[in-house]
Amino acid sequence: MTTTTSADGTEIAYTRAGSGPALVLVDGAMCYRGSSPNDPLAKELAAHFTVYTYDRRGRGESGDTGPYTVEREVEDVAALIKEAGGEAFLFGISSGAALALEAARSLPVPKLAVYEPPFIVDGTRPRVPADYATRLDQALKEGKRGKAVKMFMTEGVGLSSATVAMMRIMPFWSKLKRVAHTIPYDTAMVIDHQAGEPLPAAWPEVKVPALVIDGGRSPDWMRSGVASLAKVLPSAEYRTLPGQTHIVKAPALAPVLKEFFLA
Repeated sequence: MTTTTSADGTEIAYTRAGSGPALVLVDGAMCYRGSSPNDPLAKELAAHFTVYTYDRRGRGESGDTGPYTVEREVEDVAALIKEAGGEAFLFGISSGAALALEAARSLPVPKLAVYEPPFIVDGTRPRVPADYATRLDQALKEGKRGKAVKMFMTEGVGLSSATVAMMRIMPFWSKLKRVAHTIPYDTAMVIDHQAGEPLPAAWPEVKVPALVIDGGRSPDWMRSGVASLAKVLPSAEYRTLPGQTHIVKAPALAPVLKEFFLA
């Protein structure tokens, strides 16, 4: 296991593969190395980049130092960029896209790409309930990890109760429960932009070239949020991957990232 040390002393586990310009991949909620869409993506990109995948704090083989703040996770990305030589391209998916946006405000990131940050900017789906974060914290405080995952999937992600009921009998449900304590971390990343209101000009500091991507088969609410983000970033290109959903396929995504980062 290879690790780097974040500013607060937390050990962050990572994997480095390939050769070329440094590229850090940031996972979404409850994902980590060995259980992430970024794993096959790294394999696709390793012929062109030195790719860094890592376990966000509290997951996989990384440590977790409290109290949690979004700024600590930005410091984790900073530690990885330092390991990469002091500068790196950055890609984030889902709530990891929100983290990548935060990191690009202040870190040496020449270019940024994000895939479907889960922002709710209109009425195409119900907003996340105002008390969602409080009830989520309470469920975890009571040790009800399964309840917390269910809340995230239904109220946060927007899946139907029937779909989540089927998920609960699948083998991967136990993996989700193991990292349920990190759901509030991702909630903190996105909750301010899940109220069904237009995005503010929230990222004026992200002045680097950015690629904002969605899938052509993703829900309308998610695609609306992605399109809105592309408009508020100072220097952004908006791309749609035909036939893709939020669970994007690496062979469809990798060529687009390669073209953007190496242009």
